[in-house]
Amino acid sequence: MKKKVDMQRQQAASRFQKQVETDDPVIQLALPMKQVVGWLQEGVGELLRQAGTQLMQLVMEDEVQRLVGDKHRPDDDRRGYRWGSESGYCLIDGQKVPLDRPRVRDKTNREVTLGSYELFQRGSLVEQTVWNKILVGLTMRSYEAVVREFAKAYGLKKSTVSAHFVRASRKKLEQLLTRPLGDLRLCAIVIDGKSFRGQQMIVALGIGCDGRKAVLGLRQGATENATVVKALLGDLQQRGIDFSIPRLYLLDGGKALRAAVKHYAGEAAFVQRCQVHKIRNVVDHLPQSQQSAVRYKMRRAYKMREEDEARQVLEQLLRELMELNPSAARSLEEGLDETLTLHRLQVPPTLRKTLSSTNVIESTFSMVGRLCDRVKNWQGGDHRERWMASGLLWAESRWKRVHGYRQIPALLQQLNLKPATSAVAESKMAA
Repeated sequence: MKKKVDMQRQQAASRFQKQVETDDPVIQLALPMKQVVGWLQEGVGELLRQAGTQLMQLVMEDEVQRLVGDKHRPDDDRRGYRWGSESGYCLIDGQKVPLDRPRVRDKTNREVTLGSYELFQRGSLVEQTVWNKILVGLTMRSYEAVVREFAKAYGLKKSTVSAHFVRASRKKLEQLLTRPLGDLRLCAIVIDGKSFRGQQMIVALGIGCDGRKAVLGLRQGATENATVVKALLGDLQQRGIDFSIPRLYLLDGGKALRAAVKHYAGEAAFVQRCQVHKIRNVVDHLPQSQQSAVRYKMRRAYKMREEDEARQVLEQLLRELMELNPSAARSLEEGLDETLTLHRLQVPPTLRKTLSSTNVIESTFSMVGRLCDRVKNWQGGDHRERWMASGLLWAESRWKRVHGYRQIPALLQQLNLKPATSAVAESKMAA
């Protein structure tokens, strides 16, 4: 619930904006050329900053004149009186810059809030500025020394910067978790989890039919379990994702992820298991001397163009591993058919390379990890979620289209022609 003072400030700002739109006043700023040249010696930025603060003073004086009339001129219709001035500040580029604030009182001796001054103090801009600069590498301790450009700027201490970042990152988290998704045309959804400071963060990333990526949702849990993943997909459904549309789901192989996807998408889910994870899982069962040969055979199979050829090589390797290491063989056999979904869909090579692993989201996790490594003291509450959401949205703003995006129409055509489960997989399930 908003405080009464906050409501008065909001009303004053709205009143000032409406008055300006109605009257469309003109403000003129005259500056001595000598002073202008002096500021230019320190750069054009200094000229703009200094002229800007003087312009703000003129805007506030103009509003005062409209409220109480001209100085030293009797007026029975005036609504208030000038009451001197006091020290105030405005927000410029994430800094508090001193500003003399004119004061006005009405006929009942109550303070009149200036709408122009409230606009100059709006905190949303400084929060966004702090959020941007922290994510590009500034620490909260070094923020003041790095960004201060006004000689008299203040209010940039670590605690102030931290408070601004908390508010900004909380808004980013809310933006990520509530933005509507119904207008997105997605050809694929990538779901993966990352262990993040003792907690598991599950992230869903969408790949649009135009090749552009977007963060869909985020959930925090103790482990990568079906309950957490279902909660994530349920939220995506409420925000507009239609799971009845045939779509590719790229997963790392976790059973919880697959169960949740099948629960919501059913037969419309074309599940592609990450081939990189599959190779790693199989090789980890083997001694060092045998890993290179098995890794080479699996990679060669996945690079083959036809599903039958790739399956033949993998099944031959499976028979070899049964003699060599049954645990590695069972790891290869588990979900083998789903590692060949892109082969079955006859996806062109460039796009298939992109969608055959979860690297599209793993690279994002690496970026988020680098950002979060600067945090030295993790707290409870939404601390992890705020940083994770900030990192994801920061990465999203820099993403390019996926490699092979021009081949997505071929994928879409196959998704609508082929059943989600291959005949080989159906025969195995029936057996």
